[in-house]
Amino acid sequence: MKKHDPQMVFAVTLLAILLLSNLLAPVLAPYDPNATDMAVRLQGPSVAHPLGTDALGRDLFSRVLYGGRASILVALAATALSMAFGMLVGVLGGWFGGAIDWITTAAANIFQGLPGTCLMIAIAGILGPGIPNLLLALVLTSWAGFSRIVRTETLRIREESYIEGLRTLGAGNCRLLWLHVIPNMMSNMVVLFTSRVGRCVLSIASLSYLGLGIRPPTPDWSVMISDARLNYRSAPHLIIAPGMCIFLLLLSINLLGDALRNRLDVRSQEVRDL
Repeated sequence: MKKHDPQMVFAVTLLAILLLSNLLAPVLAPYDPNATDMAVRLQGPSVAHPLGTDALGRDLFSRVLYGGRASILVALAATALSMAFGMLVGVLGGWFGGAIDWITTAAANIFQGLPGTCLMIAIAGILGPGIPNLLLALVLTSWAGFSRIVRTETLRIREESYIEGLRTLGAGNCRLLWLHVIPNMMSNMVVLFTSRVGRCVLSIASLSYLGLGIRPPTPDWSVMISDARLNYRSAPHLIIAPGMCIFLLLLSINLLGDALRNRLDVRSQEVRDL
């Protein structure tokens, strides 16, 4: 057994703390995240309110505990849908080639050639704010990256000698794709998935800050930052608390992705073992 990677241990621990705090928010939160009390508005941290209160007198600590639920769920769903659709398009193009490959590659090039942030803002602006429209905008701007990588991996695996041997034994396309091609690229997909989740979280925060993503009064970190624009000078804790949560979430996801890349990269692993 190899010794534990400190980076992975730290990333997993930090990510677990953030996820568990959001999952157990109904138990840990001392107040209703949407309960207002104008008598205590814009108060600093105190015993009654550990992180202070916002402009409507809502407890900031309770809202922070609930704040990652929507962003994390939407980011995971958007990344999973983008990966599924991108893998489908990439595998079909790389495996069958010809006109299918030309069409799928052209579509991926078109979507990748468009500025992702501008396209997301345009889609969310046309369809309006809300989680379904936000999810659609994220998927449409993310699937092409998965598709190109999957296509490249499919072209490589298709030329392997064991694939030719299985064809000789009578294995069909569905069996080869499902049992041999897709499983052999899943390690790369896991690493790519973690990195894309972090990007999705940042994209959700950006769109929600502009009023095109998750809508208030949903307790969300990015919505909390947007709501604090008018009072951040007199009450900086309104931005610091949710901002630190987004920073720590992105840090843990990126560190986890780097650790997984180092562990699943066979060539770098062989170099370290020498």
